[in-house]
Amino acid sequence: MIRQIAASERHEARTGEWLRSNYLFSFADYYDPANVQFGPLRVFNDDVVSPDSGFPMHPHTEMEIVTIVLDGEITHTDSLGNDLVVGAGEVQRMTSGTGITHSEANRSKADVHLLQLWFLPNKRGLMPSYEQMKIDFLDKKDELVPLVTGQKVLEDVAFINSNSTIYYGNFSQGKDFDYQTYKLRKSLVYVLEGNIIVNGVELGDNDQLRLEDQDMISFHATSKVSFILVDVPAVEANY
Repeated sequence: MIRQIAASERHEARTGEWLRSNYLFSFADYYDPANVQFGPLRVFNDDVVSPDSGFPMHPHTEMEIVTIVLDGEITHTDSLGNDLVVGAGEVQRMTSGTGITHSEANRSKADVHLLQLWFLPNKRGLMPSYEQMKIDFLDKKDELVPLVTGQKVLEDVAFINSNSTIYYGNFSQGKDFDYQTYKLRKSLVYVLEGNIIVNGVELGDNDQLRLEDQDMISFHATSKVSFILVDVPAVEANY
């Protein structure tokens, strides 16, 4: 099964003057029973945070939370004692487990563009933990760059307590690439900018494609394009 979802079908949310968000799945005041999760992927938000603002301290439990900074920098503070700046090209993973509180603040004078993805963990009751990695994925060309994985077969990536992997792609016009998958997996492609054909389906800025029951995912960049690929198990996680 292949399902194309246009950028216009994302849920657009505005929080005052400081946060501009687009939700790919049900989140906060947006609820669609047919669009709650994709395998263990529960949240995928595309956020722009205005200067001198941010998410105040708030709690989480039983969730793997990944933040990918595309432009600008965000300051992370949490109940584990971390107070760190996450810049463009860096990835943050937070295991909320039995309970953690944190804030994410834009203390700069420019917008911050980030993606936040939440996954249901493969085990409940984990101890809260935090990991941050500078991967410099934004500078890499014509390859799928793994950012976060729980499959323990990739090096130099952040670890997540989910049998899932997030990749970043930045392809030149005309680039072709095949990604082998399995029918026990699902894949989500989210275009950040540009145009690409994925398994015969044309996608543009902020379009997404959800793929199931596939053996191969074929990419053909019809322009310079950047995108996210999320690979997850097909079985829905429910806790």
